[in-house]
Amino acid sequence: MDDQTLLKKTPLHALHLSLGARMVPFAGYDMPVQYPAGVLKEHLQTRAAAGLFDVSHMGQVIVKAKSGSCADAALALEKLVPVDILGLKPGRQRYGFFTDDNGGILDDLMIASRGDHLFVVVNAACRDADVAHMKAHLAGCDVTLLEDRALLALQGPRAEAVLAELWPDVVDMKFMDVRDALLRDVPCIVSRSGYSGEDGFEISIPAAQAEQIARALLEDPHCMPIGLGARDSLRLEAGLCLYGNDIDTTTSPIEASLEWAIQKARRAGGERAGGFPGAARILDELTNGTSRRRVGLKPEGKAPVRAHAKLFADAEGRAELGEVTSGTFGPTVEGPVAMGYVPTPYAAPGTQVFAEVRGKFLPVTVSALPFITPTYKR
Repeated sequence: MDDQTLLKKTPLHALHLSLGARMVPFAGYDMPVQYPAGVLKEHLQTRAAAGLFDVSHMGQVIVKAKSGSCADAALALEKLVPVDILGLKPGRQRYGFFTDDNGGILDDLMIASRGDHLFVVVNAACRDADVAHMKAHLAGCDVTLLEDRALLALQGPRAEAVLAELWPDVVDMKFMDVRDALLRDVPCIVSRSGYSGEDGFEISIPAAQAEQIARALLEDPHCMPIGLGARDSLRLEAGLCLYGNDIDTTTSPIEASLEWAIQKARRAGGERAGGFPGAARILDELTNGTSRRRVGLKPEGKAPVRAHAKLFADAEGRAELGEVTSGTFGPTVEGPVAMGYVPTPYAAPGTQVFAEVRGKFLPVTVSALPFITPTYKR
């Protein structure tokens, strides 16, 4: 049995093949990296109109307290994340991350309050470990991985208009709202969120009806299928982390410049401060800072500086500072973009550092993130 046979397939696998996708292994799945239009056109399509992504490899998880109280589920999950979940109103979601005892990041995730339970979306590569982590630590809760659902991401400035053809009520949703919706009589869960920096939606669909809904969305002339290649350049321009590249167990949320995701209620002095793994380190770093930070990086010229390129203080490579964690060409900004970690004294926008590429030290300027202006509907 070859490696290709061992790869899992999403409910939209046949659709990808019919659309001429080039498939690659990703997080244990056979996934589309691009379609015939190519990565550049797919990227620009998403920025200008609407793009449809298959993100069914992500883990969709229900967390429900045995008591039936969503507040009990929220308080249980707060023992694993430095996020205010109790304060999350029904029909709203927020970004968070599991931390370990050393303050490192085990995974990043989305958490939605569904009124009587929590709906959690986790990364594909971490899914099984995340579910085991929750089952081991969420006393008094049932943790259920939904095996029979697909997940679509519809992103771009025309995403609302495309989805409104199937469900007119979408126009009432704001960024991070979560609603039940009937799309062509198929019960779905729609969140106004995504991973591109554009306005858009993530749509959880029963697996059996996923292709039907995807084809209905793609009937709109302003919508086209988008692969993993453009998904990566879109999220990088938007300054969004990819787990395993930009964040992992060796990075704390504060080093990763993700302190915005830790609400006041969970910080020192808050009503539910601490109580999550690694709290001592993370709360200390919130107060006293860190020795290094994740920053945006803009290389000079047109050549991308890729992940793992070393960063130095001068053009002779005499003082190593850190390394690039993600890098590619940004079609919207018409130049290379990257992210990486540098010592805090080098983290101010405008600071020049040097990246080693094939034995040469190329000038790179520290940049504020994101590289583009997000268009979320607030």
